[in-house]
Amino acid sequence: MTNAGMANDHALLVEAVREAGAIALSYFGKSPKTWEKSPGHWVSEADHAANDHLETVLCGARPDYGWVSEESENTAPAAGARFWLVDPIDGTSAFLRGRPEFSVSVALIEAGRPIVAAVCNPATDEMFDAYAGGGVRLNGQPVRATGQATLDGANLMIS
Repeated sequence: MTNAGMANDHALLVEAVREAGAIALSYFGKSPKTWEKSPGHWVSEADHAANDHLETVLCGARPDYGWVSEESENTAPAAGARFWLVDPIDGTSAFLRGRPEFSVSVALIEAGRPIVAAVCNPATDEMFDAYAGGGVRLNGQPVRATGQATLDGANLMIS
């Protein structure tokens, strides 16, 4: 993929994920309709609304890319072809409990490797995005992993 092509896919993805995050947030704390996909695995109308938006925007702009999502029918790409890998609300259980520990998570995969990705937690107004060779950003500002060699002083979040 050319740098220009990756930059275009990156811009498309970041905007689509931000919009899907706003959709998810519009349901947050409002008791959306829910059902079990399988025993113990819940899904909500918010998951489907965010998923539908992402599929419309991303597949509409890149109809030759595949689509693999937790919440809709997948279009299996040819071996090595690009596809969107989607979890429209990662952390649905936290979302349904009103805890701001969820995100919209999407990556563009090529030849088995992520080349563009975005993760948005709209409840905390955090957007992480990255593309191959371009580093990682939080809300548009570059971030990097610490050079610290031990866990002393490290923060850990679990849910």
